[in-house]
Amino acid sequence: MSRWTHRHILDLAAFSREDYAAVLELAHRFRSMPVTGARKLPALQGRLVATLFFEPSTRTRSSFELAARRLSADVSSFSPGSSSLSKGESLLDTARTYVAMGADVLVVRHQCTSVPQQLAEALEASGERTVVLNGGDGLHSHPSQGLLDLYTLAHHFDPLHPLPEALRGKRILIVGDILHSRVARSNLWALTACGADVVLCGPPSLLPSAFAGFVDAPPPGQSVDPVPDRGSVTVSHRLDEALPGADAVMTLRLQKERMSQHLLTDLDRYHRDYGLNHARLERCGKPVPVLHPGPVNRGVEMTGALLDDTGRHSGRCLVEEQVRHGIPIRMALLYLMAAAESSADAALASVG
Repeated sequence: MSRWTHRHILDLAAFSREDYAAVLELAHRFRSMPVTGARKLPALQGRLVATLFFEPSTRTRSSFELAARRLSADVSSFSPGSSSLSKGESLLDTARTYVAMGADVLVVRHQCTSVPQQLAEALEASGERTVVLNGGDGLHSHPSQGLLDLYTLAHHFDPLHPLPEALRGKRILIVGDILHSRVARSNLWALTACGADVVLCGPPSLLPSAFAGFVDAPPPGQSVDPVPDRGSVTVSHRLDEALPGADAVMTLRLQKERMSQHLLTDLDRYHRDYGLNHARLERCGKPVPVLHPGPVNRGVEMTGALLDDTGRHSGRCLVEEQVRHGIPIRMALLYLMAAAESSADAALASVG
């Protein structure tokens, strides 16, 4: 496995192809572990993982906490409603409280962009050893979701060797509210780094044409791109024209709160123009997998029949696989960030 150089995980823009390979390889090993029973790996025994979620979450929070426990870590959960934030405590002071209690990893989710980065910088400046993992911030980034989407696609294309090479030359279509999606941004960095060509599709109000140049310049804060030969990004506003030739389709949650901003006229029209169903997917010219980061609005982003088409061997919809893969991906990230190499290597030796 390649040497891991990232102290914090805040954004996928800084990942090299070797970084993606390290995460996917380790996640694939963790995936072979039994999902039931008492068996755990002792890789993070004695470590404390704190989940600081200032924004509602079901899948991400539960997945991180299950991942930490399967690595034998202790877990502490933060709930804004019952915290001292209501008494005027700052976000940094809240983070410092968990650091003082011995937290080795803070998984931070916040509705405002850059909060995880600001906390990481503040903790480093004060000499703390605690590391920060971004669980989703504003419209900016959702690294673990981008990685589990990447692993789900790599596993679909090459179940025995789900590595970045499985994506090279693939045409991945992402449909929906790109403008407000941190998931789309993380997927753009991840998929193009692995050599996939990404087509973005959605109404003009939710997909500015400027997204075609999203990965053209070096990532923010870096002088050079860690991936010198990325795949391409193109923009289309007509779904039926974007579907032919796609190898996989990912649709994003349409955030109904955007309706109040007059970015859409009505949901029925959106479903008619951009909703997925079995018949529309025939335009791809072959059976293709469908992904969605969840939660899904049935009858809006896709039909209920398509969402329920989840058969292990012939199903089109990989939403349940995405949820299932979230745990090994997050185990891999926590391991890479916090495990002592000596004990973790011994623990991994028992993984098939």
